[in-house]
Amino acid sequence: MGLIGKGRFAPPRFLMNMVFKDRKSIAFIAAFIIASAVLLLIPTGFERSIYVNAEGARALVLSTDDSTIIQTGLFRTGDQRCMVRILSGEHKGLEMEGINLLSGSLRDDKVFVPGDTAWVLVERDSEGNPIFINMIDICRLGKEAFLAILFAAVLIAFSGLRGIRMILSFVFAFLAIWKLLIPTILRGANPLLMCISVMVLLTLVTLPMVSGINRRSLAAIFGSVSAMLLTMLVSLFMTWYLGIHGSVMEMSESLLYSGFMDLDLTSLFSGVVCLSAGGAIMDLSIDVSAAMWEVREHAPDMSRKALFASAMEVGRAGVGTQITTLLLAYVGSYLTLMMVYMAQATPIPNILTSKSIAAEIMQTLSGSIGIVLVTPLTALIGMFLFRKDG
Repeated sequence: MGLIGKGRFAPPRFLMNMVFKDRKSIAFIAAFIIASAVLLLIPTGFERSIYVNAEGARALVLSTDDSTIIQTGLFRTGDQRCMVRILSGEHKGLEMEGINLLSGSLRDDKVFVPGDTAWVLVERDSEGNPIFINMIDICRLGKEAFLAILFAAVLIAFSGLRGIRMILSFVFAFLAIWKLLIPTILRGANPLLMCISVMVLLTLVTLPMVSGINRRSLAAIFGSVSAMLLTMLVSLFMTWYLGIHGSVMEMSESLLYSGFMDLDLTSLFSGVVCLSAGGAIMDLSIDVSAAMWEVREHAPDMSRKALFASAMEVGRAGVGTQITTLLLAYVGSYLTLMMVYMAQATPIPNILTSKSIAAEIMQTLSGSIGIVLVTPLTALIGMFLFRKDG
């Protein structure tokens, strides 16, 4: 018995640490799942449907009638008649003609062919009898689910248990935006304050989820939150300084016309700047924090000044790629607009002073300022958290 407790049969220390660490991780994952489930169950208050007497369903396109479609160059107008069989919902098995309305928009219009699986709205009378089928679009739910499963499998195969934590943090971030951020803004809360509050919440939850509950995460949290607050101030000033109105955001005017005339779009735009840069800020902060921790572990006698210098060097290496990532994300969303400007030989001053391009420049540079500042902020905090006697 003594040999088991004290001799060579005693469990190795690294094995005990691994078991304890995994138990902590599993407990943290369980808590995260519960928190995500609570968010999922919270009603947004906007569940009511404008299609009171309609039910969404999958439908198989059996045949089509394109005789009433008017083709003008690349564009189609008129309507397409589709005979469909309902595959899901209350009216499963029903065969009925559906109408596919075409508006002449390549982005919004769709033309079905026999064999397509479509998403449709079955509209009913007051007694629940189907009277009309509105063809919405190709049903992509199964394919999107396959892509999500493939992403999860690749991430878990690469990162193991940490990959599961990353997936959960991803899900939590989406639920926080969908269930907390959007409904509260629609109810009249200040958009900028809500955006920064949700980003702080995601920082407090995501970084410990990915890196564990330790001083590395704590330093990254303080550094990230500080940089996000500074980004918020910069975005507020630059939005005012450049005279940019929040209506530059896509579908913003439709939101006003939907009954939310009091929504402060400019404040929302400033909040979106912080929201867009938040991920890159968190990413760089945890990189700098983890690097400082490793340096301190392998060189415990290093001075705080030297530790700070090492962190700044790591940050400088990461800033360039993070800023480029931010730039490419914004440029990618406006690439076709810039192609139109070039195709029309629009003068550069005209391009740079247009509201939409000025808004993209402001977002890119304001977010980049936050990315640059997160390194020294995290390094300063890490100098004190990772002290030699800590």
